[in-house]
Formats: sequence, C-alpha cells, structure tokens
Amino acid sequence: MKKFALLAALGVASVSVVNAQDAGGFRIGVKVGGTYSNISGDNVSQITGANYSTDLGDYKLGYNAGVGVSIPLSSDGFFSFAPELLYNRKGYEIQTKQTTNLAANVKSVEQEQQRVLHYLDVPLLAKINAGGLFFELGPQVSYLFGSKNKSQTTTKYTNGDKDKVENNGAFLDYTGISRDDAYKSDLAQFDISGVAGVGYMTDGGISLGLRYARGFNSLIDTKDQDNEPKAFNNAFTLQLGYLIPTK
Repeated sequence: MKKFALLAALGVASVSVVNAQDAGGFRIGVKVGGTYSNISGDNVSQITGANYSTDLGDYKLGYNAGVGVSIPLSSDGFFSFAPELLYNRKGYEIQTKQTTNLAANVKSVEQEQQRVLHYLDVPLLAKINAGGLFFELGPQVSYLFGSKNKSQTTTKYTNGDKDKVENNGAFLDYTGISRDDAYKSDLAQFDISGVAGVGYMTDGGISLGLRYARGFNSLIDTKDQDNEPKAFNNAFTLQLGYLIPTK
C-alpha cells in the first residue's frame, strides 16, 4: 500500500510538468476483474484455525464486477472523483498435505479449505489523470452479505488412483448455523479500507487498473470487547473497465 501511495503522491507532484489528459467530462461505465485476497493479523487463527499462511503466494483468487463514474473536479480533467459500486468475492484458503501416519496403500492426503466472503464494496476515490496514466487513492466502505465454506479432500493411493471428496457448506449466520443465502455471516458486517491504485485509460474510456485495499476494521465480530482481536482483509484487484464519454 505504501508503494501505491507513493505513486499517487508522485502523480500530484507532477502537475506542474505533465500535460493532463482531458478526461472527457462526466463518465459512467462498468468494471470487471480478478481479486487476489487473504486475511491477516495477530488473531487471524481465531477465524482460520491452524496451518494458515499469509504469504503472498497463498492468497485466494476471486473476482469483482460493478459500475463506476468519474466526476471531473477541474476544468482540464486532471483531478476527478471516482465512486464505484462493486461486488467483490474475497476470502482465504488453506492447503495442507499429509504423507505420514496413513494406511499402507495411501500415498498422501491433500486438503484445500476455502472461506468465500461476499462483499459489496463502495470505493470513494480521488483520481489524478495524467496523459492517460491515472493514480487513485481514498477510502472504501464494504458490506459483507454472506460467507460460504468450501473444502476438497484428495486421497492419492500408491497404485496411482485418487479420490476427491467435496463439501460445499451453506451460508452461515452470526451463530455459525447454516442458513439460506440471504443471511449474514458470523463475521463483522462492515469494513472500512484504504485503497490505492494505478492504471491507464484510453481517450475512448477503456482502462486497466491495479489496486490494493487494506481493511482497518477487524473481521472478528466483538461488540463487547475492549481489546479488539486483529484480523483484517487484504485484497489486490486487477480491473478492466469501460467508462463511456458523455461529450
């Protein structure tokens, strides 16, 4: 996040030496892309259990899609305000492999566990448009409307055979009881994040952008605790967008 913030600051500093692209006035359009996410913090094991890795290579793949607008704040389009409404599929996954204390005909048992977190994200971003290159920075409000547990166990045998067993659980409410899709998860309903990003947009409105979002509100729902356990969302998003020019 610090790297993206530095890029945004450099964009501001370049105002005196860069000719700004005319952003074309008010724009509205759609965005779609991939999400690469996990959760981290001192108390993350309260959610994930043991064997969880916060390494970048162990993030979970998801996706995002939604709508956005660009509202110019300067006559040349250099500064703009860019609010969006996005569905974002975040979460985490745990992969384990057991090769000892197994039956004689079993080579290994591999397990993949996922918790999918379904969010509505509302980024409220300040945006700098400099010759097609853009920088964005600002807060994001997120609403968690559900979660789902998924697991897959693969047993590999010494003769080369393998068995796969999948277990896709239903949505969970705040007590951990399985409910229908309309119920909330047992985690905190709302999240506040800091977002920073960089990308490029053509004159016609086609864009490609990379963002990082870091949650500031703990996912562990502790309404009556003074010392809030620490477990936060982290998400990278790569988005392809089309913002339609209005003039």
